[in-house]
Amino acid sequence: MMQVCLNGSRTAADGVAVPLTPESMAESAAGAVAAGARDIHVHPKTPCGRDTLSPRVLAVTLSAIRARVPVPVGVTTGAWAEPGPAARLERIRAWTVLPDHASVNWHEPGAEETAALLMELGVGVEAGIWSGTDGAERFAASPLGPKVLRVLAEVTDTDPLGSVSRAHALLSGIGDAHGRPVLLHGEDGGAWPVLRLAGRLGLAARIGLEDVLVLPGGERAASNGQLVETGLAEYGAGRAGATRDRPGPPSDGSR
Repeated sequence: MMQVCLNGSRTAADGVAVPLTPESMAESAAGAVAAGARDIHVHPKTPCGRDTLSPRVLAVTLSAIRARVPVPVGVTTGAWAEPGPAARLERIRAWTVLPDHASVNWHEPGAEETAALLMELGVGVEAGIWSGTDGAERFAASPLGPKVLRVLAEVTDTDPLGSVSRAHALLSGIGDAHGRPVLLHGEDGGAWPVLRLAGRLGLAARIGLEDVLVLPGGERAASNGQLVETGLAEYGAGRAGATRDRPGPPSDGSR
């Protein structure tokens, strides 16, 4: 499964390709789904471009995207969008249009309460486990772990070489992830190496302008659709490499 992350906390300073309005997010989502994305992660934005959990903004954003695509749509609940844990819960309780799923960063204060409320509302929870945090340890001890939709293994090391070793360490820390599916992704310089690793390991992956602004060769990406198309090719190359590396049956035909 390839998820597209449309915009993240990017702003207008990151280029015109980054969708910041409900209409541009919907257009970008449509292009990404046409390119092969099967799930959407988006950060609804205020008119000034700030991430928000506002019920009004969320409703307009989700409605616009769903009018264009038939795939699940998820949103962030990152602490930067509503810093106070109690205020975050109030915002979520006030949502009038619900996403299919929402990411909850397990290292952030109030993560358990946020996840529990989302589950109560019938919203799937993506457990965001970031490298370099205690998220994996907290998630391992969480009674909510077996109930999440999936685990987002988020590699924050942007060094192309270091990101791969950090990804292996993060996956080791996550362990069996309470038996839930794992989606592995990186960011900026680590985005493409980690995506190829996800392919080799057969894990779900994501790509989009939240995670990276450039293609593997370094040229600027024109759209989320272009990133998804390229991402699927890179993922496939990773899978093919893993298949080639597996030992085949003995050449004498015995088994």
